[in-house]
Amino acid sequence: MRGWTDGSGQASGLVGRARASGLAVVLGLVVGLLSNVVRGAPSSLPDTLDELRARGELRWGADANGGAPYIFPDPMDPTRIMGFEVELAAALARKLGVTSRPVQGQWESLLDLLNRRDFDVALNGIEVAEEKRRVCALSRPYYVAAEKLTVRRGDERLASKEADWRGYTIGTLPGSVAERIVIGRGAMVKTYEGGQNQIYLDLRDGRTDGVLLDEPVTRYYGSIDPALAVTEHSWGAVAYAVAVRSEDVRLRTAIDGALDELAREGELRRIYERWGLWNAETARALGDPDETARASVAAEAFEAWRTAVGEIPPFWERVRSRYPATFPIFFRAALLTLSLSLVAFMVVAVPVGLVVAVSRVYGPAPLRWLAVAYVEVVRGTPLLVQLTILYFGLPELGLKLDPFVAGALALGLNYAAAEAENYRAGLQAVPVGQLEAAWSLGMTTSQALRFVLGPQALRVAIPPMTNDFIALLKDSSLVSLVTLTELTKTYSSLGNSMRDHLGLGVVVALWYLAIGLPFALLARAAERRLGGRHRRPLR
Repeated sequence: MRGWTDGSGQASGLVGRARASGLAVVLGLVVGLLSNVVRGAPSSLPDTLDELRARGELRWGADANGGAPYIFPDPMDPTRIMGFEVELAAALARKLGVTSRPVQGQWESLLDLLNRRDFDVALNGIEVAEEKRRVCALSRPYYVAAEKLTVRRGDERLASKEADWRGYTIGTLPGSVAERIVIGRGAMVKTYEGGQNQIYLDLRDGRTDGVLLDEPVTRYYGSIDPALAVTEHSWGAVAYAVAVRSEDVRLRTAIDGALDELAREGELRRIYERWGLWNAETARALGDPDETARASVAAEAFEAWRTAVGEIPPFWERVRSRYPATFPIFFRAALLTLSLSLVAFMVVAVPVGLVVAVSRVYGPAPLRWLAVAYVEVVRGTPLLVQLTILYFGLPELGLKLDPFVAGALALGLNYAAAEAENYRAGLQAVPVGQLEAAWSLGMTTSQALRFVLGPQALRVAIPPMTNDFIALLKDSSLVSLVTLTELTKTYSSLGNSMRDHLGLGVVVALWYLAIGLPFALLARAAERRLGGRHRRPLR
Protein backbone atom coordinates (compact mmCIF):
# COMPACT_ATOMS: atom_id res chain seq x y z
CA MET A 1 0.00 0.00 0.00
CA ARG A 2 1.18 3.50 -0.80
CA GLY A 3 2.33 5.50 2.27
CA TRP A 4 0.09 8.21 3.72
CA THR A 5 2.94 10.71 3.95
CA ASP A 6 3.01 11.44 0.23
CA GLY A 7 0.07 13.92 0.41
CA SER A 8 -2.40 11.99 -1.80
CA GLY A 9 -5.17 9.38 -1.50
CA GLN A 10 -7.55 8.45 1.29
CA ALA A 11 -4.82 8.02 3.87
CA SER A 12 -3.64 11.59 3.40
CA GLY A 13 -7.14 12.93 3.89
CA LEU A 14 -7.56 11.00 7.10
CA VAL A 15 -4.19 12.21 8.34
CA GLY A 16 -5.46 15.77 7.92
CA ARG A 17 -8.12 14.99 10.52
CA ALA A 18 -5.44 13.65 12.86
CA ARG A 19 -3.35 16.79 12.41
CA ALA A 20 -6.28 19.06 13.27
CA SER A 21 -6.93 17.14 16.48
CA GLY A 22 -3.21 17.27 17.30
CA LEU A 23 -3.27 21.09 17.09
CA ALA A 24 -6.07 21.24 19.68
CA VAL A 25 -4.12 18.97 22.03
CA VAL A 26 -0.97 21.09 21.75
CA LEU A 27 -2.77 24.39 22.35
CA GLY A 28 -4.57 22.94 25.38
CA LEU A 29 -1.33 21.69 26.91
CA VAL A 30 0.51 24.99 26.40
CA VAL A 31 -2.31 26.99 28.00
CA GLY A 32 -2.49 24.56 30.91
CA LEU A 33 1.26 24.69 31.56
CA LEU A 34 1.37 28.48 31.52
CA SER A 35 -1.62 28.85 33.80
CA ASN A 36 -0.33 26.33 36.35
CA VAL A 37 3.37 27.09 36.70
CA VAL A 38 3.78 30.83 36.18
CA ARG A 39 3.02 33.26 38.97
CA GLY A 40 2.74 36.95 38.34
CA ALA A 41 5.14 39.16 40.25
CA PRO A 42 3.42 41.21 42.93
CA SER A 43 2.70 44.80 42.00
CA SER A 44 4.08 46.14 45.25
CA LEU A 45 6.68 44.61 47.55
CA PRO A 46 6.56 44.83 51.35
CA ASP A 47 9.34 46.48 53.32
CA THR A 48 11.91 43.76 53.96
CA LEU A 49 12.67 44.83 57.54
CA ASP A 50 8.99 44.72 58.51
CA GLU A 51 8.54 41.47 56.63
CA LEU A 52 11.39 39.62 58.33
CA ARG A 53 10.34 40.88 61.77
CA ALA A 54 6.80 39.70 61.13
CA ARG A 55 8.22 36.36 59.98
CA GLY A 56 10.55 36.23 62.99
CA GLU A 57 13.44 35.07 60.82
CA LEU A 58 16.37 36.60 58.96
CA ARG A 59 17.01 34.57 55.80
CA TRP A 60 20.60 35.04 54.67
CA GLY A 61 22.06 33.66 51.47
CA ALA A 62 25.37 31.79 51.53
CA ASP A 63 27.18 28.92 49.84
CA ALA A 64 28.17 26.11 52.21
CA ASN A 65 30.19 24.63 49.37
CA GLY A 66 32.87 27.30 49.85
CA GLY A 67 34.10 25.75 53.07
CA ALA A 68 35.80 26.91 56.23
CA PRO A 69 35.86 29.30 57.95
CA TYR A 70 32.80 31.03 56.44
CA ILE A 71 29.93 28.51 56.40
CA PHE A 72 30.34 24.73 56.11
CA PRO A 73 29.02 21.42 57.48
CA ASP A 74 30.66 20.34 60.73
CA PRO A 75 33.17 17.59 59.76
CA MET A 76 32.22 15.68 62.93
CA ASP A 77 28.45 16.22 62.58
CA PRO A 78 27.51 16.89 58.93
CA THR A 79 23.92 17.77 59.85
CA ARG A 80 25.18 20.90 61.65
CA ILE A 81 26.23 24.07 59.80
CA MET A 82 29.03 26.11 61.36
CA GLY A 83 31.44 28.93 60.54
CA PHE A 84 32.27 32.47 61.68
CA GLU A 85 29.63 33.94 59.35
CA VAL A 86 27.05 31.56 60.81
CA GLU A 87 27.80 33.07 64.22
CA LEU A 88 27.83 36.58 62.76
CA ALA A 89 24.42 36.07 61.12
CA ALA A 90 23.01 34.76 64.40
CA ALA A 91 24.35 37.80 66.24
CA LEU A 92 22.87 40.19 63.65
CA ALA A 93 19.52 38.41 63.86
CA ARG A 94 19.48 38.77 67.66
CA LYS A 95 20.03 42.50 67.29
CA LEU A 96 17.07 42.64 64.89
CA GLY A 97 14.93 40.62 67.31
CA VAL A 98 14.63 37.52 65.10
CA THR A 99 16.32 34.17 64.47
CA SER A 100 18.59 33.40 61.52
CA ARG A 101 18.27 30.80 58.76
CA PRO A 102 20.84 30.22 56.00
CA VAL A 103 19.59 29.71 52.44
CA GLN A 104 21.88 27.79 50.09
CA GLY A 105 22.93 29.47 46.85
CA GLN A 106 25.96 29.39 44.59
CA TRP A 107 28.46 32.05 45.65
CA GLU A 108 28.79 33.70 42.24
CA SER A 109 24.95 33.90 41.98
CA LEU A 110 24.18 35.23 45.47
CA LEU A 111 23.46 38.79 44.34
CA ASP A 112 21.17 37.59 41.57
CA LEU A 113 19.31 35.41 44.06
CA LEU A 114 19.13 38.35 46.47
CA ASN A 115 17.47 40.55 43.86
CA ARG A 116 14.98 37.73 43.16
CA ARG A 117 14.02 38.02 46.85
CA ASP A 118 15.03 34.42 47.54
CA PHE A 119 16.45 35.68 50.86
CA ASP A 120 16.69 38.92 52.80
CA VAL A 121 20.47 39.53 52.72
CA ALA A 122 23.59 37.92 51.27
CA LEU A 123 26.31 37.27 53.82
CA ASN A 124 29.15 35.10 52.59
CA GLY A 125 32.40 36.90 51.96
CA ILE A 126 30.68 39.49 49.76
CA GLU A 127 33.53 41.77 48.76
CA VAL A 128 33.21 45.54 48.82
CA ALA A 129 33.61 46.48 45.17
CA GLU A 130 32.12 49.06 42.83
CA GLU A 131 30.58 46.49 40.48
CA LYS A 132 28.64 45.00 43.39
CA ARG A 133 27.34 48.41 44.45
CA ARG A 134 25.83 48.74 40.99
CA VAL A 135 23.45 45.83 41.64
CA CYS A 136 22.89 46.02 45.42
CA ALA A 137 23.58 48.05 48.54
CA LEU A 138 26.40 47.13 50.93
CA SER A 139 26.59 47.54 54.68
CA ARG A 140 29.60 48.91 56.48
CA PRO A 141 32.50 46.39 56.34
CA TYR A 142 32.46 43.74 59.06
CA TYR A 143 35.83 42.16 58.22
CA VAL A 144 39.02 43.20 56.40
CA ALA A 145 41.77 40.84 55.24
CA ALA A 146 44.89 40.75 53.13
CA GLU A 147 45.22 38.84 49.86
CA LYS A 148 47.80 36.11 50.38
CA LEU A 149 49.72 34.05 47.84
CA THR A 150 50.35 30.35 48.50
CA VAL A 151 52.97 28.36 46.57
CA ARG A 152 54.49 24.89 46.83
CA ARG A 153 57.08 24.68 49.57
CA GLY A 154 60.54 25.35 48.16
CA ASP A 155 59.21 27.11 45.05
CA GLU A 156 60.36 30.74 45.35
CA ARG A 157 59.64 31.88 41.79
CA LEU A 158 56.62 34.01 42.77
CA ALA A 159 57.51 34.78 46.38
CA SER A 160 58.98 38.29 45.99
CA LYS A 161 56.95 41.43 45.38
CA GLU A 162 58.97 42.10 42.23
CA ALA A 163 58.30 38.67 40.70
CA ASP A 164 56.90 38.61 37.18
CA TRP A 165 53.74 36.46 37.13
CA ARG A 166 53.42 36.39 33.35
CA GLY A 167 53.40 32.83 32.03
CA TYR A 168 52.36 31.34 35.39
CA THR A 169 48.94 29.91 36.29
CA ILE A 170 47.32 31.16 39.50
CA GLY A 171 44.20 29.62 41.03
CA THR A 172 41.50 31.74 42.67
CA LEU A 173 37.73 32.24 42.90
CA PRO A 174 35.71 33.72 40.01
CA GLY A 175 34.53 37.30 40.31
CA SER A 176 36.78 38.03 43.30
CA VAL A 177 39.21 40.83 44.11
CA ALA A 178 41.96 38.22 43.98
CA GLU A 179 41.05 37.34 40.39
CA ARG A 180 41.42 41.00 39.34
CA ILE A 181 44.83 41.18 41.05
CA VAL A 182 46.01 38.05 39.23
CA ILE A 183 44.85 39.42 35.88
CA GLY A 184 46.51 42.75 36.61
CA ARG A 185 49.85 41.04 37.19
CA GLY A 186 49.64 39.25 33.84
CA ALA A 187 49.23 35.70 35.08
CA MET A 188 46.89 33.10 33.61
CA VAL A 189 43.85 32.67 35.85
CA LYS A 190 42.28 29.35 36.77
CA THR A 191 39.01 29.80 38.64
CA TYR A 192 37.08 27.24 40.66
CA GLU A 193 33.43 26.94 41.59
CA GLY A 194 33.57 23.69 43.56
CA GLY A 195 34.99 24.85 46.88
CA GLN A 196 38.27 26.17 48.24
CA ASN A 197 39.82 22.83 49.10
CA GLN A 198 40.11 21.86 45.43
CA ILE A 199 42.08 25.03 44.65
CA TYR A 200 44.85 24.06 47.04
CA LEU A 201 44.78 20.40 45.99
CA ASP A 202 45.50 21.47 42.41
CA LEU A 203 48.42 23.60 43.63
CA ARG A 204 49.85 20.72 45.63
CA ASP A 205 49.48 18.39 42.64
CA GLY A 206 51.28 20.81 40.32
CA ARG A 207 48.31 21.83 38.17
CA THR A 208 48.83 25.49 39.11
CA ASP A 209 51.84 27.56 40.19
CA GLY A 210 50.17 29.46 43.01
CA VAL A 211 46.91 30.36 44.73
CA LEU A 212 45.88 33.93 45.57
CA LEU A 213 42.98 34.15 48.01
CA ASP A 214 41.75 36.02 51.07
CA GLU A 215 43.70 35.53 54.30
CA PRO A 216 40.93 33.52 56.06
CA VAL A 217 40.95 30.96 53.24
CA THR A 218 44.74 30.88 53.23
CA ARG A 219 44.85 30.24 56.98
CA TYR A 220 42.44 27.32 56.80
CA TYR A 221 43.73 25.64 53.65
CA GLY A 222 47.17 26.91 52.68
CA SER A 223 48.85 27.24 56.07
CA ILE A 224 47.96 23.80 57.41
CA ASP A 225 49.33 21.83 54.44
CA PRO A 226 53.02 20.95 54.97
CA ALA A 227 53.54 20.75 51.20
CA LEU A 228 52.55 24.41 50.76
CA ALA A 229 53.97 27.74 51.93
CA VAL A 230 52.29 31.15 52.29
CA THR A 231 54.36 34.13 51.16
CA GLU A 232 54.92 36.93 53.66
CA HIS A 233 53.70 39.78 51.48
CA SER A 234 50.20 41.16 51.20
CA TRP A 235 49.19 41.41 47.56
CA GLY A 236 46.17 43.58 48.22
CA ALA A 237 43.26 43.83 50.64
CA VAL A 238 39.60 42.88 50.66
CA ALA A 239 36.69 43.96 52.88
CA TYR A 240 33.50 41.98 53.47
CA ALA A 241 30.04 43.53 53.80
CA VAL A 242 26.44 42.39 54.07
CA ALA A 243 24.59 42.79 50.75
CA VAL A 244 20.97 44.02 50.72
CA ARG A 245 18.70 45.04 47.87
CA SER A 246 19.17 48.66 46.79
CA GLU A 247 15.61 49.58 47.77
CA ASP A 248 15.93 48.13 51.30
CA VAL A 249 17.24 51.34 52.88
CA ARG A 250 15.73 50.66 56.31
CA LEU A 251 17.19 47.14 56.45
CA ARG A 252 20.64 48.38 55.51
CA THR A 253 20.47 51.07 58.21
CA ALA A 254 19.37 48.47 60.77
CA ILE A 255 22.22 46.12 59.81
CA ASP A 256 24.78 48.95 60.02
CA GLY A 257 23.47 49.78 63.49
CA ALA A 258 23.63 46.14 64.56
CA LEU A 259 27.22 45.82 63.31
CA ASP A 260 28.19 49.00 65.19
CA GLU A 261 26.71 47.61 68.41
CA LEU A 262 28.39 44.22 67.96
CA ALA A 263 31.73 45.96 67.37
CA ARG A 264 31.36 48.23 70.43
CA GLU A 265 30.34 45.30 72.63
CA GLY A 266 33.34 43.27 71.45
CA GLU A 267 31.15 40.48 70.06
CA LEU A 268 32.66 40.67 66.57
CA ARG A 269 36.16 40.46 68.00
CA ARG A 270 35.24 37.42 70.13
CA ILE A 271 33.83 35.66 67.07
CA TYR A 272 36.92 36.36 64.98
CA GLU A 273 39.27 35.36 67.76
CA ARG A 274 37.49 32.02 68.24
CA TRP A 275 38.03 31.29 64.56
CA GLY A 276 41.63 32.56 64.51
CA LEU A 277 40.77 35.46 62.20
CA TRP A 278 41.39 38.58 64.29
CA ASN A 279 43.87 40.93 62.60
CA ALA A 280 45.04 44.54 62.71
CA GLU A 281 43.16 45.50 59.52
CA THR A 282 39.83 44.42 61.00
CA ALA A 283 40.64 46.11 64.31
CA ARG A 284 41.14 49.43 62.51
CA ALA A 285 38.00 48.98 60.43
CA LEU A 286 35.89 48.29 63.53
CA GLY A 287 37.46 51.10 65.55
CA ASP A 288 38.88 48.71 68.13
CA PRO A 289 41.21 50.58 70.54
CA ASP A 290 43.71 47.71 70.39
CA GLU A 291 44.71 47.92 66.73
CA THR A 292 46.84 44.79 66.78
CA ALA A 293 46.40 41.24 65.67
CA ARG A 294 46.92 39.99 69.23
CA ALA A 295 44.00 37.77 70.28
CA SER A 296 42.71 37.80 73.85
CA VAL A 297 41.10 34.34 73.68
CA ALA A 298 42.20 31.03 72.20
CA ALA A 299 41.22 30.19 68.64
CA GLU A 300 39.22 27.20 69.84
CA ALA A 301 37.02 26.89 66.74
CA PHE A 302 40.07 26.94 64.46
CA GLU A 303 41.87 24.31 66.53
CA ALA A 304 38.77 22.10 66.61
CA TRP A 305 38.52 22.32 62.83
CA ARG A 306 42.21 21.45 62.40
CA THR A 307 41.79 18.44 64.66
CA ALA A 308 38.73 17.25 62.69
CA VAL A 309 40.33 17.50 59.25
CA GLY A 310 44.04 17.30 60.07
CA GLU A 311 44.35 13.58 59.39
CA ILE A 312 41.67 11.58 57.58
CA PRO A 313 40.89 8.34 59.45
CA PRO A 314 41.42 5.00 57.68
CA PHE A 315 38.69 4.05 55.19
CA TRP A 316 37.03 1.32 57.24
CA GLU A 317 36.95 3.56 60.30
CA ARG A 318 35.16 6.18 58.19
CA VAL A 319 32.73 3.51 57.01
CA ARG A 320 31.93 2.61 60.61
CA SER A 321 31.75 6.09 62.11
CA ARG A 322 31.73 9.06 59.72
CA TYR A 323 29.70 7.86 56.73
CA PRO A 324 26.68 6.70 58.75
CA ALA A 325 26.50 10.24 60.18
CA THR A 326 25.96 11.56 56.64
CA PHE A 327 22.86 9.39 56.09
CA PRO A 328 20.24 11.99 57.18
CA ILE A 329 21.62 14.78 54.99
CA PHE A 330 22.15 12.48 51.98
CA PHE A 331 18.66 11.04 52.48
CA ARG A 332 17.05 14.49 52.32
CA ALA A 333 19.10 15.35 49.25
CA ALA A 334 18.15 12.04 47.61
CA LEU A 335 14.45 12.69 48.24
CA LEU A 336 14.76 16.10 46.59
CA THR A 337 16.69 14.65 43.64
CA LEU A 338 14.17 11.85 43.14
CA SER A 339 11.05 14.00 43.50
CA LEU A 340 12.43 16.69 41.19
CA SER A 341 13.44 14.10 38.58
CA LEU A 342 10.07 12.34 38.69
CA VAL A 343 8.11 15.57 38.33
CA ALA A 344 10.38 16.82 35.54
CA PHE A 345 10.20 13.57 33.61
CA MET A 346 6.69 12.24 34.24
CA VAL A 347 4.77 15.52 34.53
CA VAL A 348 6.66 17.63 31.97
CA ALA A 349 9.01 15.67 29.68
CA VAL A 350 6.75 12.70 28.86
CA PRO A 351 3.49 14.57 28.08
CA VAL A 352 5.18 17.50 26.31
CA GLY A 353 7.38 15.12 24.34
CA LEU A 354 4.33 13.09 23.34
CA VAL A 355 2.46 16.17 22.13
CA VAL A 356 5.50 17.38 20.16
CA ALA A 357 5.94 13.93 18.57
CA VAL A 358 2.25 13.64 17.62
CA SER A 359 2.32 17.19 16.24
CA ARG A 360 5.36 16.41 14.14
CA VAL A 361 3.89 13.18 12.75
CA TYR A 362 0.21 14.07 12.38
CA GLY A 363 0.04 17.88 12.61
CA PRO A 364 -0.47 20.37 9.76
CA ALA A 365 2.59 21.98 8.22
CA PRO A 366 2.81 25.03 10.59
CA LEU A 367 2.54 22.76 13.62
CA ARG A 368 5.16 20.39 12.25
CA TRP A 369 7.51 23.33 11.73
CA LEU A 370 6.95 24.49 15.32
CA ALA A 371 7.61 20.98 16.61
CA VAL A 372 10.85 20.71 14.64
CA ALA A 373 11.93 24.18 15.81
CA TYR A 374 11.24 23.28 19.44
CA VAL A 375 13.28 20.08 19.24
CA GLU A 376 16.24 21.69 17.51
CA VAL A 377 16.35 24.84 19.65
CA VAL A 378 16.05 22.96 22.95
CA ARG A 379 18.56 20.26 21.97
CA GLY A 380 20.95 22.86 20.57
CA THR A 381 21.20 25.07 23.68
CA PRO A 382 22.71 24.14 27.08
CA LEU A 383 20.39 23.11 29.88
CA LEU A 384 22.19 25.53 32.22
CA VAL A 385 21.32 28.45 29.94
CA GLN A 386 17.68 27.36 29.82
CA LEU A 387 17.53 27.08 33.61
CA THR A 388 19.12 30.52 34.01
CA ILE A 389 16.59 32.09 31.63
CA LEU A 390 13.65 30.53 33.46
CA TYR A 391 14.84 31.43 36.96
CA PHE A 392 16.65 34.74 36.51
CA GLY A 393 15.33 35.98 33.18
CA LEU A 394 11.56 35.62 33.59
CA PRO A 395 11.42 37.92 36.68
CA GLU A 396 12.57 40.71 34.37
CA LEU A 397 9.27 40.19 32.53
CA GLY A 398 7.27 40.14 35.76
CA LEU A 399 7.11 36.33 36.05
CA LYS A 400 8.69 34.59 39.05
CA LEU A 401 8.94 30.84 39.43
CA ASP A 402 9.44 28.83 42.59
CA PRO A 403 12.91 27.16 42.64
CA PHE A 404 11.43 23.65 42.48
CA VAL A 405 9.06 24.62 39.66
CA ALA A 406 11.86 26.32 37.71
CA GLY A 407 14.13 23.31 38.11
CA ALA A 408 11.43 20.83 37.10
CA LEU A 409 10.37 22.94 34.12
CA ALA A 410 13.91 23.44 32.84
CA LEU A 411 14.77 19.76 33.13
CA GLY A 412 11.40 18.62 31.80
CA LEU A 413 11.25 20.95 28.80
CA ASN A 414 14.84 20.10 27.91
CA TYR A 415 14.27 16.37 28.02
CA ALA A 416 10.90 16.71 26.28
CA ALA A 417 12.83 17.33 23.06
CA ALA A 418 14.64 14.00 23.45
CA GLU A 419 11.42 12.23 24.37
CA ALA A 420 9.69 13.69 21.31
CA GLU A 421 12.30 12.06 19.09
CA ASN A 422 11.93 8.75 20.95
CA TYR A 423 8.16 8.75 20.49
CA ARG A 424 8.42 9.85 16.86
CA ALA A 425 10.78 6.97 16.16
CA GLY A 426 8.36 4.61 17.89
CA LEU A 427 5.34 5.87 15.95
CA GLN A 428 7.15 5.69 12.64
CA ALA A 429 8.30 2.16 13.43
CA VAL A 430 4.66 1.01 13.40
CA PRO A 431 3.50 0.10 9.85
CA VAL A 432 1.12 2.67 8.40
CA GLY A 433 -1.40 -0.06 7.72
CA GLN A 434 -2.04 -0.34 11.44
CA LEU A 435 -3.47 3.20 11.57
CA GLU A 436 -5.52 2.70 8.44
CA ALA A 437 -6.89 -0.58 9.76
CA ALA A 438 -7.92 1.13 13.00
CA TRP A 439 -9.71 3.85 11.07
CA SER A 440 -11.48 1.27 8.94
CA LEU A 441 -12.83 -0.29 12.15
CA GLY A 442 -14.37 3.06 13.09
CA MET A 443 -11.75 4.18 15.60
CA THR A 444 -10.89 7.84 16.00
CA THR A 445 -7.28 8.97 15.75
CA SER A 446 -7.13 9.29 19.52
CA GLN A 447 -8.42 5.73 19.98
CA ALA A 448 -6.03 4.41 17.35
CA LEU A 449 -3.10 6.04 19.12
CA ARG A 450 -4.23 4.72 22.49
CA PHE A 451 -5.10 1.13 21.62
CA VAL A 452 -3.18 0.31 18.44
CA LEU A 453 -0.19 2.55 17.70
CA GLY A 454 0.72 3.63 21.23
CA PRO A 455 1.46 0.18 22.74
CA GLN A 456 3.58 -0.79 19.72
CA ALA A 457 5.44 2.53 19.72
CA LEU A 458 6.00 2.33 23.48
CA ARG A 459 7.83 -0.96 23.07
CA VAL A 460 10.35 0.80 20.82
CA ALA A 461 10.58 3.94 23.00
CA ILE A 462 11.07 2.32 26.44
CA PRO A 463 14.87 1.69 26.25
CA PRO A 464 15.78 5.27 25.24
CA MET A 465 13.20 6.62 27.71
CA THR A 466 14.96 4.74 30.52
CA ASN A 467 18.33 6.12 29.44
CA ASP A 468 16.88 9.63 29.37
CA PHE A 469 15.45 9.33 32.88
CA ILE A 470 18.79 8.17 34.27
CA ALA A 471 20.51 11.05 32.46
CA LEU A 472 17.95 13.54 33.81
CA LEU A 473 18.53 12.16 37.31
CA LYS A 474 22.20 13.09 37.01
CA ASP A 475 21.55 16.43 35.27
CA SER A 476 19.38 17.43 38.24
CA SER A 477 22.66 18.49 39.88
CA LEU A 478 22.34 21.77 37.93
CA VAL A 479 19.41 22.89 40.09
CA SER A 480 21.86 23.90 42.82
CA LEU A 481 22.00 27.13 40.80
CA VAL A 482 18.46 27.92 41.99
CA THR A 483 19.02 27.30 45.75
CA LEU A 484 18.07 23.59 45.72
CA THR A 485 20.52 21.32 47.54
CA GLU A 486 20.42 17.95 45.79
CA LEU A 487 22.80 14.97 45.97
CA THR A 488 25.76 16.35 44.03
CA LYS A 489 25.72 19.70 45.85
CA THR A 490 25.50 17.87 49.18
CA TYR A 491 28.47 15.69 48.24
CA SER A 492 30.50 18.72 47.15
CA SER A 493 29.82 20.56 50.42
CA LEU A 494 30.59 17.54 52.59
CA GLY A 495 33.67 16.62 50.57
CA ASN A 496 35.13 20.11 50.96
CA SER A 497 34.30 20.23 54.66
CA MET A 498 35.52 16.74 55.56
CA ARG A 499 38.36 16.81 52.98
CA ASP A 500 37.31 13.36 51.85
CA HIS A 501 36.30 13.44 48.19
CA LEU A 502 37.14 9.82 47.38
CA GLY A 503 35.22 8.05 50.15
CA LEU A 504 32.22 10.37 50.01
CA GLY A 505 32.28 10.08 46.22
CA VAL A 506 31.70 6.34 46.59
CA VAL A 507 28.87 7.05 49.05
CA VAL A 508 27.06 9.49 46.75
CA ALA A 509 27.56 7.15 43.78
CA LEU A 510 25.77 4.42 45.77
CA TRP A 511 22.92 6.82 46.48
CA TYR A 512 22.52 7.59 42.77
CA LEU A 513 22.66 3.88 42.01
CA ALA A 514 20.00 3.16 44.64
CA ILE A 515 17.71 5.74 43.05
CA GLY A 516 18.26 4.89 39.39
CA LEU A 517 18.62 1.09 39.41
CA PRO A 518 15.00 0.28 40.40
CA PHE A 519 13.71 2.35 37.48
CA ALA A 520 16.08 0.61 35.09
CA LEU A 521 14.90 -2.82 36.31
CA LEU A 522 11.25 -1.73 36.09
CA ALA A 523 11.76 -0.52 32.53
CA ARG A 524 13.35 -3.82 31.54
CA ALA A 525 10.43 -5.73 33.03
CA ALA A 526 7.95 -3.56 31.11
CA GLU A 527 9.97 -4.01 27.95
CA ARG A 528 9.94 -7.80 28.32
CA ARG A 529 6.21 -7.81 29.01
CA LEU A 530 5.34 -5.62 26.04
CA GLY A 531 7.77 -7.46 23.81
CA GLY A 532 6.31 -10.82 24.77
CA ARG A 533 2.96 -9.94 23.24
CA HIS A 534 4.52 -9.48 19.84
CA ARG A 535 7.05 -12.31 19.96
CA ARG A 536 6.31 -15.27 17.74
CA PRO A 537 6.63 -18.72 19.31
CA LEU A 538 9.61 -20.77 18.21
CA ARG A 539 8.88 -23.78 16.05
